[in-house]
Amino acid sequence: MLLSTKDILLAAQQEKKAVAAFNVFNLETVQAAVRAAEEEDRPVIIALGERYLPTVDLEGFAALAIAIARKATVPVALHLDHAYEKESIVRAIRCGFTSVMYDGSKYELEENIARTKEIVELAHMAGVSVEAEIGSVSRGAYSDEEEGEGRLTDPADAKRFVEETGVDFLAAAIGTVHGMYTGEPKIDLELLRNIQASVQVPLVLHGGSGTPDMIIAQAIESGICKVNINTEVSLAAVSHLIQFASTAEPQRAHLSTIMADMQGTILPVMKKFVKLLAQQKQA
Repeated sequence: MLLSTKDILLAAQQEKKAVAAFNVFNLETVQAAVRAAEEEDRPVIIALGERYLPTVDLEGFAALAIAIARKATVPVALHLDHAYEKESIVRAIRCGFTSVMYDGSKYELEENIARTKEIVELAHMAGVSVEAEIGSVSRGAYSDEEEGEGRLTDPADAKRFVEETGVDFLAAAIGTVHGMYTGEPKIDLELLRNIQASVQVPLVLHGGSGTPDMIIAQAIESGICKVNINTEVSLAAVSHLIQFASTAEPQRAHLSTIMADMQGTILPVMKKFVKLLAQQKQA
C-alpha cells in the first residue's frame, strides 16, 4: 500500500523504531526492497536520488514504483533523495512521490532556511512531505554521492531550522558517511541526543551502510526514525555480478537469469536492515 512518508515516520516515532529507506535504481532493487519489507512485515521507503535522473526516467520510474507499492501488503513510501534542483522536486511531486528531500546543506544557514522554506511551502500545497539537511555528511569509500564537508549539525541551528522552515523530518549529520567507512566510525551519539531534545520532528540518519549494528540501535534509541541505505546493497550486487562473470560462461547466460539472481543476492542484505531498524527502543 502506498502511504505518506510523513505518516510512516510519525508512526515509527510513536513506536520508537526506525524505517529503512533504500536507494534504488531499477525494477530489481525496488522489488527486493518491497519484498524484504513484506517478509519482515515492516514499512519501507523507496528512495531515488536526483543524481540518477540522467539514466532513470523519473516519471516512468514513479509509475513502476507506485504500481508495486500499491500491491504491497505493507506501507510503502516513495521518496526523492538529495534533490538540489527545484525542477526535479516539482517533477517528483507531479508524478506521485510522497516526499522529497531538498538538500541545501552546501549553503550558509540563512540561505538554506530560505531555500528550504520555499520548497516546503510548495510541497505542502500538494500534500507532499519534505526532508532537509543541515550539517554535511562526508563521502566514504564506494559512494557515488558528492563529497560533503563532514560538518556536524548544531542543535541550536537544528531547532531554528525546523521552526522557520516547517520541514517534516530532518537529516542530522553526526559523523556517519555516505558509502563505507575507511577507518573506525566516529559517531557522536551525544550530539544526536541533543539534537533530538531540540526538535520534535523525526530524525533521519544518512549513511547506514557499514555503520555498526550497535551504533544504529543506539541511534534509534536517540531519535532516528529513518535510515538511508545504499552502498552496502550496491556492493552485494556488484560482488555477485563480478563472481558470476569470473566463474560462469557469460556467452551462455541470459540477462533475465542474471538479474533475478542479483535480486536474490541483495534481498538478505535489505532484510537485515529492515529487521535491525524494527528493534524497540529502550524505555
